[in-house]
Amino acid sequence: MQLKKALKKHFGYDTFRKGQEAVIQNLLNGKDTFVIMPTGAGKSLCFQLPATMLEGTALVISPLIALMKNQVDQMKARGIEARFLNSTLNKAEMIAVKKSVLDGTTKLLYVAPESLTKEENIEFLKKAKLSFVAVDEVHCISEWGHDFRPEYRRIKTIVAELGQLPIIALTATATPKVQIDIQKNLNMHEATIFKSSFHRSNLFYEVRPKAKAKNQLVQLINKHKGQSAIIYCLSRRKVEELAHFLQVNGFKALPYHAGFDSHIRESNQDKFLNEDCDIIVATIAFGMGIDKPDVRLVVHYDAPKSVEGYYQETGRAGRDSQNSTCVMFYSYKDILKLDKFNKDKPLAERENAHILLEEVSSYAESPQCRSRQLLHYFGEHLDKDCGFCDNCQNSPEKFEAKDDVEIALQTVQFVEGKFDIKYVVDIVVGSKNANLTGYGHHKLSTYGKGKSKEKDQFYWYSLYRQLIIKELLEKDMDHPNIIKLTKEGEAFIKNPTSIKLTEAHQYPEIDEDGEASGNFHGEGMSYDEELFEKLKKTRKKVADQKGLPPYVVFQEESLKEMATTFPITLDSLTHIQGVGMGKAQKFGSEFLTVIKKYTEDNDIESITEIFVKSTAKKSKNKILIIQQIDKKIDLGEIAKSLNLKFKNLITELESICHAGTKLNIDYHLDEILDEESQDDIYDYFMEVESDDLEDAMEELGEDYDEEAILLMHVKFISEVAN
Repeated sequence: MQLKKALKKHFGYDTFRKGQEAVIQNLLNGKDTFVIMPTGAGKSLCFQLPATMLEGTALVISPLIALMKNQVDQMKARGIEARFLNSTLNKAEMIAVKKSVLDGTTKLLYVAPESLTKEENIEFLKKAKLSFVAVDEVHCISEWGHDFRPEYRRIKTIVAELGQLPIIALTATATPKVQIDIQKNLNMHEATIFKSSFHRSNLFYEVRPKAKAKNQLVQLINKHKGQSAIIYCLSRRKVEELAHFLQVNGFKALPYHAGFDSHIRESNQDKFLNEDCDIIVATIAFGMGIDKPDVRLVVHYDAPKSVEGYYQETGRAGRDSQNSTCVMFYSYKDILKLDKFNKDKPLAERENAHILLEEVSSYAESPQCRSRQLLHYFGEHLDKDCGFCDNCQNSPEKFEAKDDVEIALQTVQFVEGKFDIKYVVDIVVGSKNANLTGYGHHKLSTYGKGKSKEKDQFYWYSLYRQLIIKELLEKDMDHPNIIKLTKEGEAFIKNPTSIKLTEAHQYPEIDEDGEASGNFHGEGMSYDEELFEKLKKTRKKVADQKGLPPYVVFQEESLKEMATTFPITLDSLTHIQGVGMGKAQKFGSEFLTVIKKYTEDNDIESITEIFVKSTAKKSKNKILIIQQIDKKIDLGEIAKSLNLKFKNLITELESICHAGTKLNIDYHLDEILDEESQDDIYDYFMEVESDDLEDAMEELGEDYDEEAILLMHVKFISEVAN
């Protein structure tokens, strides 16, 4: 009863959430307590409430300055005296904080692990009356955790110096391996463990190929317009670039990473919490302990470093239990890139990081229920598929895999569960390498038995991963890359039965700017061919009415993009490549009518609001070119100043004109062509059906040089198309 009174008094709640009361009572009884609860389950209250009830100050070791500030602000708003001690404080502020602790007025003192390890702070804490120690985000203590922090390793020895204090360790993500590592490193072998289910049934998990990711991102944000979203990137540079890109496209977005001054980080975080901005683009430095219940979208623009990290970060969505969406853009190139970043780490740490990345790859490529995969990763079993993820809602057809499963399991049995997936796959597909020969495994009856045109290494990797989820195989606790048979796996070998599996996802390769080559729409589709043909007929009709060649109205590439993104408003039409406002107003009406009718008849959702405005250098070139042509600067000089070949400058001029801007280059043309020659070339472009410049060269090349023909084409497009 006393607990509930304190809960009501300090936090205004009538009842505890599931599991909280037992945790708090255990801590109040002076026992070490290990809490594993998913994000949003109310971990913070498990140490905040006891701090108000016990004599002295609770020492809270917290990994992020942003988290400390957020929680201290919340405590003060509730009338609970809380302070933090970290590198953002000046000397006078540090003295004031320490005085309030020694006076006994501060109930919670938040300390960063880096600050905790300073000798002067250890001496100060020895003088303070402490009630207990809380280690928040304790997964950071483990080399297997997703955010390895060496400073966390010293906590055990420092806490021992402070006296016999009960410890409460809290995390939202801990695999069985990480749990053991945490207990060992905090000397909490006798701790009472409180573990809640990791299942977040309100989160829709989805993995998308990282193809035209910016377009997809805008589409996602538009679906959650006005709602809170967090977008995670791996690098600070990408954070700033993507935040700027979203701002340019009209979204209320702000960047956040550890490289910013603390006042910028605090300001941007507060704007997000206070709903002065909708979107935070951040590195993983953002989000731990941030109490914002209504985040509706979490996007991993780059692949995460581990499944633990991914689960922790997606857990910031839907903390109010309302449905929310979590999307990962995936390319195996991201995994390879992250693996390269680990090359300078010590060998053991590098190998651990590699295994964690392979788990991310396995999760992304797997065709199985996302929730089942995540729960299995954290040692929890889900009896049936969640029905609320991309794989459940778009599940590929299952195939009978009895014979292949028998081969796969027998191979693990033959090598006595001492090798990893890669090794056993090499046996199954009959790879020729020295390791296999050295162990004599090329003589096994299953060697090469799985090799066929249809069944390559990718197929067998997927099969083995599915058998782990189905619990016919398991990973070795001490060596997580090693797989071995379970009792169920042994039973299957003795009595093989029907078993259905699914094909894994294969994602497209991406180029350097993070975009897949070729067209992309939705789930990798190219343009709608039926709509494209309708648009071509409309173009011919409009061109005939205006007395113009069809290509002058819209180029074919523009029509293909319309048949990909389905623009239905004039504004959205202007964001199609090669269509400016002038051209849209002059020719667009009939095209919009055709597209709108087609989308309605075929129940197609327009993704035209993907009005991705470029932030690239080309836009800077465009402005400079227009300005210099207005001043009638020699075209050769313009090309030289922009470090462009003259032919490339002409291509830029074409692009500018096709996008709807008029360019008057008569001053240059008058120097290289007389009036009659200009009329001759102009008439040619007016009469031809095709915009093929090679045809123009062939037809006109005997009388005029290439430069003159190309520049006249620019003049023609500028005057007729706009």
